[in-house]
Amino acid sequence: MTEVIKVPLRLGDIGTRAAPTRLSLRLAPSADDASAAHPDAQRAFLRARQLFIAGERIDMGELAAELGVERTSLFRWVGNRDELLSEVLWSLAVPTLNHLDESITVRGAARLAAVLTGFVEALIAADYFRTFLRREPARALRLLTSNESGMQLRFVAVVEVLVSTETEAGYLDLPLPQHDVASLLARMVESFSYSDLLTGEEPSAARARAAFDFVLRP
Repeated sequence: MTEVIKVPLRLGDIGTRAAPTRLSLRLAPSADDASAAHPDAQRAFLRARQLFIAGERIDMGELAAELGVERTSLFRWVGNRDELLSEVLWSLAVPTLNHLDESITVRGAARLAAVLTGFVEALIAADYFRTFLRREPARALRLLTSNESGMQLRFVAVVEVLVSTETEAGYLDLPLPQHDVASLLARMVESFSYSDLLTGEEPSAARARAAFDFVLRP
């Protein structure tokens, strides 16, 4: 019998699996159901992602026209605009999370602080992301900081894996349940990354690092 070798999921994949959507399943179907792949949805998603990175607004009517289809077909493929935007946003977060997880070698509280600070730095430095926040602040905050789109559920799941990994390895001892700690840290990432929208203050990775160190200190 051939041994089945299970490849560990990367950090970003864990987040995607924590809150799968119809679109995420069409873009990356499981090995058990490869027939779920949807080439048209993948094509539309990739073009939307290109537009977002270029700092352009994703307009569903214009995207449908560019792809040579009716709006109803586009909506059938990728869902509504919020669903498409959420998937684009998460797709851009995944490689950053994976890179930070794989490149940071310290353990315990220092690891959590380093990964989360690195993510805040990436959010602040991404011009296309800041353009989106300035252009559509209400929509951006709704998609990024509520359970409505699944973005926050995915990110909390990622942080919870980081917390549980360090806790189970004996590098971290926290007085609260792991999920509570993960939720708190995720909210802190939001507070320091989107502070210009929330409080009018400039986003700051340095302040975020100080806050993470304070909360996670022994």
